[in-house]
Amino acid sequence: MGVPSDDVVVIQTGNRPGEPCVITVNCPDKTGLGCDICRIILDFGLYIKKADFSTDGIWCYVVLWVFPHSSSPVVRLSNLKNQLQSVCPSCTVSYYFFQQTTRPSSSAVYLLTFVCLDRKGLLHDVTKILSELELSIQNVKVTTTPDDRVLDLFFITDNMDLLHTKERQDETLKQLHDVLGESCISCELQLADPVYESHRGIPSLSPVVAEELFTCDLLDKETLSQALSPDMTKLKESNVTMDNSLSPAHTLLQIHCADHKGLLYDIMRTLKDCNIKISYGRFSPNIKGYRDLDLFIQQKDGKKFVDPDKQNALCLHLKVEMLHPLRVIIANRGPDTELLVANPVELSGKGRPRVFYDVTLALKTLGICIFSAEIGRVSASDREWEVYRFLLEENHKFQLSNMVAKNQIVDRVRRTLMGW
Repeated sequence: MGVPSDDVVVIQTGNRPGEPCVITVNCPDKTGLGCDICRIILDFGLYIKKADFSTDGIWCYVVLWVFPHSSSPVVRLSNLKNQLQSVCPSCTVSYYFFQQTTRPSSSAVYLLTFVCLDRKGLLHDVTKILSELELSIQNVKVTTTPDDRVLDLFFITDNMDLLHTKERQDETLKQLHDVLGESCISCELQLADPVYESHRGIPSLSPVVAEELFTCDLLDKETLSQALSPDMTKLKESNVTMDNSLSPAHTLLQIHCADHKGLLYDIMRTLKDCNIKISYGRFSPNIKGYRDLDLFIQQKDGKKFVDPDKQNALCLHLKVEMLHPLRVIIANRGPDTELLVANPVELSGKGRPRVFYDVTLALKTLGICIFSAEIGRVSASDREWEVYRFLLEENHKFQLSNMVAKNQIVDRVRRTLMGW
């Protein structure tokens, strides 16, 4: 029979300060729905304290207990609800007939261009405003001129799908002017050129940098800037096992690993890309920095994971994704110092949320100015990656030719991205 559309997503705030919000999703099921929900939760800057989800293959029921991260802007619960409802399959009968042939239309891409005087933290301040306005950054081109002016090109989409209206555009430009103040020279917003998608590439990486950034076992090499810090070493202690003795129709997948920002999203996107069905799951609260996740799963054909080779392949794949959810390195780019951050792109084409936000926050906290920045897509190691490139400006505190200073930058950026 279904439920009224208003009840597909219910958000209940805590009764007292410090209590989590409880998000309930009750809708028709689809493969990858858990990933889509977790991605939105991460995009809104929320931390999942615990979660329960179950499905009979037709209808699913998801409950999430969430907190805002300390660095997150104020969450508009009505907008969060709308975003969650947007990824839920329709409750109507027609959904079951057309779900294989219909696809949601992609949001229009807009170009935000502004010129202003440079200052520390400028890029993050603009990024924070865009996040608060629920405008998603698809691409960025940032350049600093010799006279200390900044030309920023932000290619953005509107999660509220209202940027075509004059009211929404005026609100966006006003808030940006309020942040930039008198340093703002010009600020314009317009629909991006239709050929925007063809320009998402970035200048090619050197073979040495590409190997360090994308090679799966690079964190084991202490000579590289990705070498394991004590916090990162905890990630190697993950344990992934499978058990076929507890259910006649499902394989129990058990994961014990170190906690990090977006952990459940990383697991769910991996399972989604592998076309794995989840019938029941429980994500337990953080205990001394570690999380436990129990999932009853099936292969795409509805069968259990019986083949030992398939079991080992999936367990290894999950370990790699939990150990390497993001790659962070510093490299030389000619005479300059470049910070590079990379994350896998989902097979659906979606990148990881809030990466640009967190990196610019970390650099602002360190007091490091960004000379130029760009985002692009790269194919490497049989998959697509989203790569963020930042040319850094040297200052009195961080001599970028010094390896200790470089390692401090990598560590702060990584810790911010991981929520540590």
